[in-house]
Amino acid sequence: MSNSPELKLGLVGLDTSHVIVFSDEFNNPEAKHHLEGARVVAAFPGGSPDLPSSIDRVPGYTKDLREKYGVKIMDSIEEVVAASDAILHTSLDGRTHLEQFKRIAAAGPGKPVFVDKPFALSTAVAKEIFAIAEKHGCPIFTSSSLRFTGALTRVITPETRPTVKGAQFHGPAAFEATNPGFYWYGIHPIEMLYTAMGTGCRSVRCVGLENHDIITGVWADGRIGSVQTNRTGNYEYTGLVHFEKNTALINVQAETKGFFACLAEVILEFFRTGVPPVAAAETIELIRFIEAANESRANNGREVLM
Repeated sequence: MSNSPELKLGLVGLDTSHVIVFSDEFNNPEAKHHLEGARVVAAFPGGSPDLPSSIDRVPGYTKDLREKYGVKIMDSIEEVVAASDAILHTSLDGRTHLEQFKRIAAAGPGKPVFVDKPFALSTAVAKEIFAIAEKHGCPIFTSSSLRFTGALTRVITPETRPTVKGAQFHGPAAFEATNPGFYWYGIHPIEMLYTAMGTGCRSVRCVGLENHDIITGVWADGRIGSVQTNRTGNYEYTGLVHFEKNTALINVQAETKGFFACLAEVILEFFRTGVPPVAAAETIELIRFIEAANESRANNGREVLM
């Protein structure tokens, strides 16, 4: 990593609004939550031709990055990595992450990488990405931005997390056939659940109807954690975290500081230190939880062992 005071950041995949959010926070001094110490300098457009919500966004975001934020648009992933100290792997389509990450890691051994959601669409691929990162010495982490909302981090701290007795979270879960089931959008409340509960889930059941789903996980120590999702137009993220003597309400909508601003702060600290804020083992189990929930939903709520 460069010793210069300002880190040079590269974007891989310009098919999500996240690239505009990150570029505004790092490159725009007038941004509400501007972060000093890093700047997005290079980007590779990418995009998935068979996914309209991906490919249709690329031209507009590419234009904005070039004209509004002074980002240089490159012809290859390798060029972006060469021009950068750290990488924001922002491709919208989880199917692209493995092959793109192979190129990132090979071109920039040792450079830290944040991978946006959905990290991977199977447990096997998640493990493979982490193995590639280890081989090339690349610090890596992935997370939904909801993990770092102040509504949750004020309740779940290193001290309180071990005392959590159970949790329930709610959020939207639009479906997209190319990134099946809960990988696409259900990952957000599931990430919140894992932020509270930690690893150790033993089995998963999911009852899914046209517009609603309930996913229930049973942890090996006897705790229960659940996620309720909808496709009715309710985009609020809420939760209940149960402790031995009290229950804390999580209300993301009440926050004045956006969760993307919180995520950007965590990413910048990670790029500076190389220390991932979310362990690989937790991410792998979270991906397996989604995999199991999808399997259970497809089998009328049958219990699926982790």
